Amino acid sequence: MAESVFDRIEDIILQDDIRGMKALREHMRGGWLERSAQLVMDHPGKILITTGFYILRAGEPETDGPPGAIAIGHALKALGNEVAYVTDEKCSKALRAIAGNDEVIEFPITTHHESSMFAHKLLAEHAPAAMISIERAGLLGDGTYRNWKGVDFSEHNAKVDHMFEEHPYTVGIGDGGNEIGMGNMRHVIPSIPNLPDDPCITTTTELITASVSNWGGYGLVAALSVKSGQNLLPSVEKGYEWVRDIVAVGAVEGMSGESKDWVDARPPEDDAVCLRDLHALLIDEGL
Repeated sequence: MAESVFDRIEDIILQDDIRGMKALREHMRGGWLERSAQLVMDHPGKILITTGFYILRAGEPETDGPPGAIAIGHALKALGNEVAYVTDEKCSKALRAIAGNDEVIEFPITTHHESSMFAHKLLAEHAPAAMISIERAGLLGDGTYRNWKGVDFSEHNAKVDHMFEEHPYTVGIGDGGNEIGMGNMRHVIPSIPNLPDDPCITTTTELITASVSNWGGYGLVAALSVKSGQNLLPSVEKGYEWVRDIVAVGAVEGMSGESKDWVDARPPEDDAVCLRDLHALLIDEGL
C-alpha cells in the first residue's frame, strides 16, 4: 500500500532515533499521527496544552517540550481555537518567555488528592474541547515521577496527569516512555531496549511518538497543515529562537543538564533537520 503523507511525516519525526521510538512504532496501530490531528480538528474551541520537564541535576526545565507546545498553540490559534498552557512553577518561567500573551496556568506541586481537586476545578473553569501533553513527565505505577534514568523527582513535578484522567479527548506526545500518554504502550515499552522498565501509566486518547518531543509537536502541526490546506509550521529560525529564548531564562539541554541551545543532545543544526524536512514535504504537497 502506498505510503500516505501522514506516514511520511511520521518517518520524519522518527528519524535519528536514539531511544527506541522506531521500535515502539511497530507495535502501535497505524495512522496514529493522522488520528491525533483529526481529534484536534474534530474538537475546536479552547485547548489546554501542558509541557515542562524538570531536569533534576540542573534545577531547571529542559529545552525539549516548550517550543513544540508553542508551535502547536500557534497552529491551533490560526485554525480559530483558543489556547492556554498548563505547567508548574518549576517550568513556568521558560514557558512564559515564549508564550506571548497566551495564558500560562501554574498547576500546584502538591498531593494526589489536592492535585485531583485542582484538576477538576481547572477543567470546570476552562471547559477545554481537547487537551495536549508534550514532553511532560507522567505518573508511574507507584505514584511517582521519574526521569529517564529512573530517579524520582516527584517533589519538583506537578501531577497534571489528573487532568488527563478526567478528559475524553487527549493527545500525548513523548520520546522516552516516561511521558504522559506513554501509558497507552506501557505493556510494550519494557520489552524495547533503552526504554524504561517501569514506564508511565497515564493514557491519552491518541499518542504521538518521536525522536524528540518537539519534533512530535512539529509533526502534529504538519498533519494539521495537510488537513487544513495551509502551512502552519514555524520557520526553522523561529524554532531555534524559541530554544534560545528559554535557555536565556534558565532552560537546559536535557541530556547534559547544561545551559546551551541544544535539544536532546542535538546542536541547533541537527535539531533543525526535522523542521526543514517537514517544510520540504509540505512544499511537495503544494502548501
